[in-house]
Order: sequence, then structure tokens, then C-alpha cells
Amino acid sequence: MGELTRIVPFELVDAVLVECGTVQQRLRKLPARVVVYLLLAAALFEDCGYREVWRKLTGALVGLPLVKMTSTALWHARCRLGVRPVRALFDVLRGPASAIRTTGARWKGLHVVAIDGTYLDVADDEAVRAKLGKGANQYTTASGYPQVMLVALVACGTRAVIDAVFGPRKPGESVLGRRLARSLNSGMIVLLDRGFATNPFLTTVAGTKAAFLARLSSARKPPVLATYPDGSFLSRVGDIEVRIVICEITIATSASRRTGTYRLATTLLDHHTHPAFDLVRLYHERWEVESAYFEIKKTMLGHRVLRSRTWPGIAQEIYALLTAYQVIRIAIADAAQASGTDPDRCSFSTALHTARDQVVQAQGVIADTVIDLVGTIGHAVLGALMPQRRLRLSPRAVSGPCPDTPTRASKWTAAPTRPLSASTS
Repeated sequence: MGELTRIVPFELVDAVLVECGTVQQRLRKLPARVVVYLLLAAALFEDCGYREVWRKLTGALVGLPLVKMTSTALWHARCRLGVRPVRALFDVLRGPASAIRTTGARWKGLHVVAIDGTYLDVADDEAVRAKLGKGANQYTTASGYPQVMLVALVACGTRAVIDAVFGPRKPGESVLGRRLARSLNSGMIVLLDRGFATNPFLTTVAGTKAAFLARLSSARKPPVLATYPDGSFLSRVGDIEVRIVICEITIATSASRRTGTYRLATTLLDHHTHPAFDLVRLYHERWEVESAYFEIKKTMLGHRVLRSRTWPGIAQEIYALLTAYQVIRIAIADAAQASGTDPDRCSFSTALHTARDQVVQAQGVIADTVIDLVGTIGHAVLGALMPQRRLRLSPRAVSGPCPDTPTRASKWTAAPTRPLSASTS
């Protein structure tokens, strides 16, 4: 894995294999440790088949007696390894990847995290289709590829994955996402979109003692129990006492100007310590989980369909993808912390391309006697810092029945968000 081997060293992989009981019982052409690194490298080179990934992984090892591998041999090696070691490796590496002083990681002493869901396309194989089903729309009862629903808990300061779960589209992201409660604690504030603002999900989050800031759907009519000077008011969602902040957001396009009203519910009830305007500004950080999904689905996957055609293979591939993403995020966070840089300014694309080069050249696998805490990947990222973060805004594309007739908003800008009084709704 090139320089990334320092984050996923041989000793760590061997320990995971021993814990899972998946160390090979006899000498094979592909030992279990090598298969783990093959899966991680495959996550970096999603445009290649496993045989081509093997060629890249071993291409720079000139002079060593390397065996020739067929696609069938690589498939059998993956089957022998199974899902458990890759999942266990992800469990070891997942986490916020931030220090106390990491810029943007904390807000008023609370670790800022977000939960959201997305979909990954998988091969349209009969067995997979039977497990996952297919999506439907207003024009047809089944369309597109089968999809796996992925729900992740992401650290907004570093975009590292703290935890993730995945499964079929049904019964929905808010039900699947409740399994992430195992990784929530009282030192967090969780940012949630309206799809997660259901009574059962909010009750689950509140039960972990983590605070939440969630957008409510327009269908909700929360009662006004008391009003505060900052325009927020005390209310109740299910059995949870919350504070409601109503804010107005104006979006201007090249064609028109539109103003929308957001209602945010939070368990932070003290309007002196957590003013309404500060909460509105904080909610913009929820976009970081969307950016993390963009990096996984667009930058790494390139919107491609996952390779595997069996459910165990799909699970193995998703855990490898999440682990590879997390390893790159750790490398970025280490570089940002060493230089005092805001992680938002560090380019994930630069880190990914540099990591790929390191794999192909087999550089940095064995650490030098003098260890550079930043490393080649970190120096590449710090040498191409992006501008300070702008306000994040992305218009949705609305397509008609024909795929070649999309209608799209353009040149979007946003006016500063302001909280409104409780009487404005």
C-alpha cells in the first residue's frame, strides 16, 4: 500500500487475522495478509479489475520471485478471507481522526458529527437483486441497478468515518441508522437532515446523551411551550423536550430568488449558552457528510458499480472501500495537525492520486530511520491547499421522463441565514 502501509502496518493486519481466525492453515500463493492489502489497493483503483490491481500492487517489486495470478485464483483468495477481517480492520481504524485543537472539529466543547445516508450501485445479478430489490419511480416499478443503502456517522471537522452501517434500502435510512447509536456519546452534537428527524430516531440519539440539531419537516407542528429572547421557543418532539429555531434562508439563481424557512430542533435548551444564530450557522456543517460521500462515490468510485456479484463479496468490498477512505483521511488529518492547517483546505483528490502513485511505485512501505510525520502524501496535500471554505450549496437536478432533458438551476448564491422570531412560521 505504499506509504499508507505505515497507517495499516503488517503487524496490525496480522493481529486482525489472528483475532478473526482467518490466518491461512497452509502455505499458499496468496497469504491472507496479502489478500487484505489487495482489497485495500482495489479500493484505490476502482476502475481496475482485481487482476490489474495485483499487477499495480506488485509492478515495482522487480527481482522478486512473484507468482502469476489468475482472476479465478484471486476470487478464491477473497472467498477464503471472507468479510470478518476487513470489517474488523475498519473497526480498528474508524474514528474522528482529530485532536482537541483540530480546526472545526468542536463547537462549544462538543465534537461536531453528522449522520446521513446514501446509495451504492451494485451489479444487477439475480441473487443480489433478490436480496436488495430494485428502485422504483413514477415511470416504472423497477429501474436502474440494485442499491445498497449506506448510513455513516462522520466527523465534520475531518470528514473521517466514525462508524458506518449498510444493508437493503428497506426499511429505510432512519431505521438502519439507529445502529450507529453505539458510537454516540455525551460529548457530541449530531447534525441531522429531516429524513432522520423521526421520533424513534431522535429518541435513540437522545438516549445516548448526545445532543442533536435536526431539521424538522414542514409537516410537523411542534407546540410552543415557552419563548426566548433570541426568537427560539421551547417545545416537545415525542417524549423529548427540545428547543426550536426557525430561520430563513434566501437562495438566488440566475432565474429567480427564493426564500425558504427551516425549523431546527435541538436538545441544547439554554439560549444563553447556545444562541439561535450560532445554531443556525453550525447547521451548515452538516454538509460535510455530503462532501464525504462525494469523495467516496465520485472521487474514489467514479460513480461506478461495485465489482462484486455476491452479498458477501459486496460487504467485503464496501468495508475495504470505507477502510481505504479512512486511511487517506487519517493521512490528511495527520498532515493538517502537524502544520496547524484547517483540514477543510486539504484536497482529498490530491491525497488519493499521491497514494495511488505510492502504491504503484512501492514507495514508503518500510519507514526510514528518521520518520517524517507528514510524509509524501501530506506534503503533496499541504503544497496544494484549497482556498478557505465557502458557504456550501448545491442545487438539485430535476429530470423529466427522458434522461437527456434535465432542468438544472445554475449560479446559486445564498444570503446570510438569520433566525426569525417564534411567531414567524
